[in-house]
Amino acid sequence: MNVSERFFRRYVFSAIGIVVFFLVVNMLLIGSYLAVAYLENVADSNFPVENLSNHIVLEDGQFVGDGQVTEMLNKANAWAMILDGDGMVVWEEKLPEELPRHYSSMDVAMFSRWYLNDYPVNIWNRQDSLLVVGFPQEDIVNYYISIKTQYVGPIAFGLLAAISINFFLMLYLFIRNAHRVEKAMVPILNGIRHLSAGNPVCLEESGELAEISASLNKAGDYLLKKDNTRAEWIRGISHDIRTPLSIVLGYASEIEDTVSLPEATRKQAGIIRRYSEKLKNLVADLNLTTKLEYSIQPLQKQKIDPVELARQVVSEVLNDGISELYELELSEDNPGKNLSLVGDQALLSRMLNNLIRNCIVHNPDGCTIQVSVGSCDAMCTFSVTDNGYGISEPQLNALNSGKDISSTQKQTGETEHGLGLKIVMQIVKAHQGIIQFADTIPHGLSIHISLPMKL
Repeated sequence: MNVSERFFRRYVFSAIGIVVFFLVVNMLLIGSYLAVAYLENVADSNFPVENLSNHIVLEDGQFVGDGQVTEMLNKANAWAMILDGDGMVVWEEKLPEELPRHYSSMDVAMFSRWYLNDYPVNIWNRQDSLLVVGFPQEDIVNYYISIKTQYVGPIAFGLLAAISINFFLMLYLFIRNAHRVEKAMVPILNGIRHLSAGNPVCLEESGELAEISASLNKAGDYLLKKDNTRAEWIRGISHDIRTPLSIVLGYASEIEDTVSLPEATRKQAGIIRRYSEKLKNLVADLNLTTKLEYSIQPLQKQKIDPVELARQVVSEVLNDGISELYELELSEDNPGKNLSLVGDQALLSRMLNNLIRNCIVHNPDGCTIQVSVGSCDAMCTFSVTDNGYGISEPQLNALNSGKDISSTQKQTGETEHGLGLKIVMQIVKAHQGIIQFADTIPHGLSIHISLPMKL
């Protein structure tokens, strides 16, 4: 039996234990109530009609009751009479005037069911007669049992109290049991959430689910080591490839610029240089995304003019010599308004540069790219919009849900690694900002970024 089965079996047994405990408590409540009722003389609340009959004797043809009879009747505020075989009252004590002194067999049968003219009565069959003891109206309730009215309220209260105690006890026990399960499961669920987010996990290995906590700790250590190994591998490859790549770029550029060489050779050298530059940029992207993912890249926070930042990025792209197929425009949403932003200038420049390059790379037939800077409340906004091919709705939904995709727009025939947008999203996240992707009308892609002016 594994730890999970053992835990849930223990949970089932604890539920059964709650039910058993519930029944035991009910039995104790009933026993306690009966004991209290006995101590309060509820057991003696019935009138001792047989004892009264023993104090009434026949002397010289007449029924005579001793002083004990009067005392017993006065104590109970009761009256009594004896009927002979013909239904005639042959003896009475404190008998109400409104009651008849003769009763038929039908009358006797009627009041033998506990009431005579609304007077609750008890009867006792003597050897040659019938003893009837009556009580004040509404003083005693006769219904298969005989009990004084003063005890009806306590009984009803006791039943209500027992039901309430049962309800709240059951509620408390189940809440307590659920809390125990929650207390055992919450750290594990939090650990799983941290693992899914790529954060380290360190759970206390104690309690009923200690084995699961230990397994999660091992899984967290394994994933951490795996991530560290990947990051170290990328850093190592980047370092090892830097020198050979620089040599390739240098020789390729030299061959491309050598006029004495054949044109075909120079073109081939140019192709080598361009692809080497792509490889260099790819390595740089891998380094940067790894640093951002594992928070190795600390933010160099400083006060920045977002309009000037965007202007510099646009100037750099234009100075690199983009094709005439592309139009690059810069605008301000709030002209003349002084804006300031606290953040990492190098990373924010990289963010805008990647967005503009993304528009260029994925629209080979040309497009108009509009970069705008503005503000909304305490947020600084950047927008990069193009009227190119746009992206499909599934890709748009994937981007807005935070997922990585290999390409945003129409493929150009070359394999896209998709690191550009991934780095953009990582930079926005590092600055505690929000990024949104939307279609433009009639076609194209619009990317809106909101960054807090103060981190």
